[in-house]
Amino acid sequence: MAEEAVQRTPKRVVSGMRPTGRMHLGHFHGALKNWIEISNRADCYFFSADWHALTTDYKDPSRIAESQREMFADWIAAGLDPERCTLFIQSQVKQHAELFLLLGMVTPIGWLERVPTYKELQEQLREKDLANFGFLGYPALQTADVALYDADAVPVGQDQVSHLEFARELVRRFNHLYGNVLVEPHAYLTAVPKILGLDGRKMSKSFGNSIELGEEAESARKRIMVAVTDPARKRRTDPGNPDICAIYHLHRAYSPPETVAMVDRECRSAGIGCVDCKKTLLVSLIPALDRHREARAKLSPAVVEELVQLGTAKARKVAEPVMERVRAAMKL
Repeated sequence: MAEEAVQRTPKRVVSGMRPTGRMHLGHFHGALKNWIEISNRADCYFFSADWHALTTDYKDPSRIAESQREMFADWIAAGLDPERCTLFIQSQVKQHAELFLLLGMVTPIGWLERVPTYKELQEQLREKDLANFGFLGYPALQTADVALYDADAVPVGQDQVSHLEFARELVRRFNHLYGNVLVEPHAYLTAVPKILGLDGRKMSKSFGNSIELGEEAESARKRIMVAVTDPARKRRTDPGNPDICAIYHLHRAYSPPETVAMVDRECRSAGIGCVDCKKTLLVSLIPALDRHREARAKLSPAVVEELVQLGTAKARKVAEPVMERVRAAMKL
């Protein structure tokens, strides 16, 4: 599948994010940056996956709507142009629920239980009761999210290709039963640079180790200066390993190539200390955060809401003909 993903140019792309509020650097480099690039070459639909948020946060959905507004504003401020792509809200396109229900009728339980992230997330989120149908069935909802728009591509990193295989298999099963009704999506491989959180783990709000896209300069400076580097480098004279350092990965994302090369070389030889390395990063990182914050400040919440509602209306119009095909094929 990787070969296919590399060779094919996408015609229509669909992807979404759970509404978690303000975006951080991991969100930008892990998805948004690639979305912006793809939207210049394909018909793209990007949505707030608010129903997916309910699979784990069903006990307190009160913050989803506000988080959604914050997320859309960050998307647009980061450079995702609503005139080049369609931004919409999953729960306001009811066809997602209908196709999810119908796909659920033909989804083997064993397939769902074998999804790698099913047990992984249960282990990671032990404090939450995830013994519910919504959490078990979310891969079928993800399949509906993509199939509903005749999307031929989903942007993923190499390590996420296996996650898309469930959707491909479910579409094939549906088409085997009812005819060639749904488009089988392929993985559109994207470059996803490694962005570690400030404690060396994956960057995540739940870990408290992230930097927001538009974080204030002083706040970002304080957080960077106390960030974890190579734990084996206990003294200034000890050589370091930049490959495991969150600061070095941020250098690769924000600093010019000559600075990245210098940091790599001088860290390994103890020619530069961690404090100086962090100060060098801030020279490039702070202006990038400032630019995003300024772009976001220029956005009117009313304008963002209008753009999203226009996109949602467009998504409904595209989704309904697909559902008409599905209903006809199933003799409904």
